Parts: sequence; C-alpha cells; structure tokens
Amino acid sequence: KGQLFAHILGVEELLRQNGGHLPVNVIFLLEGEEEVGSGSLSQFIKDHRDELACDVIVVSDTGMAAPDTPTFSYGLRGLAGAEIIVKGPSADLHSGVFGGAVANPIAALAEIITSFHDEDGRVAVRGFYDGVEPIATWERSMWATVPGMSNEELAKLTGVETVVTESGFTGAECIFARPTLEINGIGGGYQGEGSKTIIPSHAFAKISCRLVPGQQPEKIETLLEEHVKSHAPRGVTVEFKRGHGGNAYVCDPNSEFGLAAQQALEEAFGRKPVLVREGGSIPIIEEMKRVLGADALMLGMCLPDARIHSPNENFPVDLFSKGIDMSQILLRRLGQIKH
Repeated sequence: KGQLFAHILGVEELLRQNGGHLPVNVIFLLEGEEEVGSGSLSQFIKDHRDELACDVIVVSDTGMAAPDTPTFSYGLRGLAGAEIIVKGPSADLHSGVFGGAVANPIAALAEIITSFHDEDGRVAVRGFYDGVEPIATWERSMWATVPGMSNEELAKLTGVETVVTESGFTGAECIFARPTLEINGIGGGYQGEGSKTIIPSHAFAKISCRLVPGQQPEKIETLLEEHVKSHAPRGVTVEFKRGHGGNAYVCDPNSEFGLAAQQALEEAFGRKPVLVREGGSIPIIEEMKRVLGADALMLGMCLPDARIHSPNENFPVDLFSKGIDMSQILLRRLGQIKH
C-alpha cells in the first residue's frame, strides 16, 4: 500500500506542477486480493481490456536488493500451491493400546516430505525441471555483484548460520531464477502443554513451489500429486488439494520503457540501479501481459528487512519520498517515448 501510494502522490505532485496536465495518460488499478490469488481481478481485466489498454504497466510490489541500491526487477517467479492431508485411524488412538499396529499419519507425512528433495538440494519430483532454462552467463555475472546478495550477506540478513542452496548455484541465483518446493506449514496430533500419548487421526502440510519460465503451475501440481501419492506409506490415505498459482514472468530490461525506468531510478536515488529477477510472485502480471499485451516495469522501494508476510512490516519514510520523486521522473521520461 505504501509503495502504491507513492505513485499516487507522484501523480498528484506532477499535476500540481503542470497545471493539471500529465505527460502521459495514467490508469490506476488497485485491488486487494493478491494474497489469495486475485480471483476477481483476472476476469475484471478480461472484461475491461479496452478501458485498460496501455503501452506499459508500472508496479511497485517488489523490493530493493539492499539499502541505497535502486532495483529494477525484470522478472518474477511463478507459483503453484497445494495442501497434503494424510489420514489414518478414524479417531485419535491410544498410542500404548494401538502403537505398533496402526500407521502414524504424522510419520507418514514426514516420509512424504523427506522425499521432496535429494542430497544436492534439488527437487526430486519426476519431471519438475522439464523446460527450465539455464541462467544466462550475463545474469550470473551481474547478480554476483548485487549488493546484499552474497551468501554471507543473505545468511546475516535472514539470521541463519549459513545459506543452504541447490548444488552449483549461489543464494542469489536460487532466489532469482531457480524453482523451489517449500513446506509452508505442518500440523497434526496433540499441540497442548504436557503430553498426550496418541496416534493422531490425521496430519497435514501446506506446500508451495516457486516456478521459473518454462514451468506451468497446472503441470507442476499434477507432478506433485503423482509424487505424493506414489510415496504414501502403507496404512494411510492421502488427499491432495490444489491451490492457486500463476506463471513466471520475464521482460527485456533494456527496452525503451525499461531504459526509461532505469533512468528514473538513477535520477531519484542518485546511483545506477541493479537488475534482478524478483524471487516472489505476482501472478496477475503475466496474465496482464497476455491479455493487455503490455510489459510491466517493476520498481520496488522497500528493503530486504521489510518483514514481508511477518509481523511489523515496514517501509522507510525516506524511500517513500524518493518513490514519489521517482514516479514523477518516470512519467516525464515515458512521455518522451514516441509511439
């Protein structure tokens, strides 16, 4: 919301300076369903494609690589989510009376989860990497110099002893351009104080995959379901619920619009921007590209320690102010592009 508001105030200031005129036409599109898959927005874009016709889209739902480092994101990872439910006995059982004779759903779920990765940190789901393009040499060279993204800096930022990556890739490369499979939540059995000696009736895990160009969320979910059910131990049943998803997105950072965005970032922040692919997902961006035919300039203003998806999210006031300036500069530069 803060980054979006910076663009609104940038337009307001530009209107004030220019007697109520802007160098380009601007459409603001605001929605509040992104965290639940933008279910309404997808159909809205299709229904109003003529009213939303544009040359380029500007989005500030990404971040800066490091403090004082303006960042232009030219790509996003896609997303595929699911929930695994493992069912055993019809009710919780006494672990002394029935232990050793009835399969434990939590143990079965743990067995399934440990089958997801091999010893090199690669996803062990058959066909998971089909179509994944290798990282370009120029990208690997560029990302090696991005401030705040070395393995040591990432470990310090996240509070871990060391980063654990897919073999052969740096932390930055894994975040920007490699697919993942993560366990987002797990539950089952007794959760209260003290002990309760039971074999639980069920257990569950929520998982998500970040995808890269060449992967389709529907296919990945199918591969996941096949993997989960083929690795289910005897004595339990497994239910696989598919979640929302979206395709990965990549654009040319050196297009006319991309160069205008880089110039606006440099002028507003006082130094050349770094070019990265965003590790997170904004599924609607790829869909807007397909429906509207316009690429997105992703110009983030928040910092890596913004605590996104955690308590106490934050957005520094000085970056908010620079974002207002950047928005004005960008609109002026876009107005100089002839079409």
